[in-house]
Amino acid sequence: MAFSSSWKSNCWVIGKQMAEQGKIRVGIIFGGRSGEHEVSLMSARSVLDALNPDKYIVTQIGISHEGVWLVGDDTLDVMLSGNLQQLTPVTIFPDPVRRGLFAIRSDQLGAQIELLTKLDVVFPVLHGTFGEDGAIQGLLELADLAYVGAGVLGSALGMDKGICKEILRARGIPVVDWMVLLRSEIEADVAQAVQKVQGFADYPLFIKPANLGSSVGIMKCVSRSDLLEGLIEAARFDRRVLVERGVQNAREIEISVMGNEELRVSVPGEVIPSREFYSYEAKYIDDASQLLIPAPISAELTRRVQDLALRAYRAIDCAGMARVDFLLEQKGANLEPGELYLSEVNTIPGFTKISMYPKLWEASGMTYPALIDRLIELALRRKQDRDRTERRYRREP
Repeated sequence: MAFSSSWKSNCWVIGKQMAEQGKIRVGIIFGGRSGEHEVSLMSARSVLDALNPDKYIVTQIGISHEGVWLVGDDTLDVMLSGNLQQLTPVTIFPDPVRRGLFAIRSDQLGAQIELLTKLDVVFPVLHGTFGEDGAIQGLLELADLAYVGAGVLGSALGMDKGICKEILRARGIPVVDWMVLLRSEIEADVAQAVQKVQGFADYPLFIKPANLGSSVGIMKCVSRSDLLEGLIEAARFDRRVLVERGVQNAREIEISVMGNEELRVSVPGEVIPSREFYSYEAKYIDDASQLLIPAPISAELTRRVQDLALRAYRAIDCAGMARVDFLLEQKGANLEPGELYLSEVNTIPGFTKISMYPKLWEASGMTYPALIDRLIELALRRKQDRDRTERRYRREP
């Protein structure tokens, strides 16, 4: 996939900015209070390895399982070792006056706050709760900091699979039939919840937390006992539980999208899971799943996947980046391609060495370091556009 002259111009812009203002100060945030904490650490390692020290001054900001923000020498390695006492607590204030990363130091007089570093842009490599759902995006908006990825609205909509499906279906984008149950109804009467789900669709059914990713808490159910277990398991990770009708003989097609207003879309890829479906274990544990890039699908189907991905990206007001996932139904004895369904829009896709998002861009002509450069540039451009918004209303005399 060739890149246009505007892409080359954008590369020149970011290079000029660095020449005029020096290196860009980037805060990479990872970890977090989420079932995807460990996946975030894996993604952060790949992003950190790709950042060019000639372009960026990087601050590693780790968030513990308990939600404590921490920095230090090689924060990621220290977090992986579990010896968090070596790290210094930090915070970002939710106001634009005290802009930057502040260290919290304790002495006999109590807690002392001091500026540790200014930040030009933040890259939240945070998957799941409090990272991909608009929470940290809201903090960064209040702090008036540029950040990589979708805004508060796009993040929240992409994260909640039930609400996202409502919007996509309203835009005429095909999605698998679904229903949502609350944790409170499952806990109040799980037998009634099971009966309600069984009246919704035939087996197989997929149960998943509505607000999580990386296949955490997902279960394929082919019986009542499976369903009972799946509802209880998914409710551990979210107060909203999504139930989806199973798509028979589904192929998993994924595609990467990038941009703010002007969008680019990658070639599609296909996941061949090592297990019955693309579970957490199939993604990160057994290392046996296959990624076929480009996906072995027709040119017509490729165009349809790309078009639907762009429409979904715009529908939820996404920005920066997203990986859009599809299920392609196969029918008949020869497993001919059938219905195509949009499954999810992931606004902070995985960035590990095996993740589809960067691999799809690599197959489309963009290296991993160039991808990171581009995402940071898009964050700075979006901040510039946000700064044009009037914050005071002045009535003309």
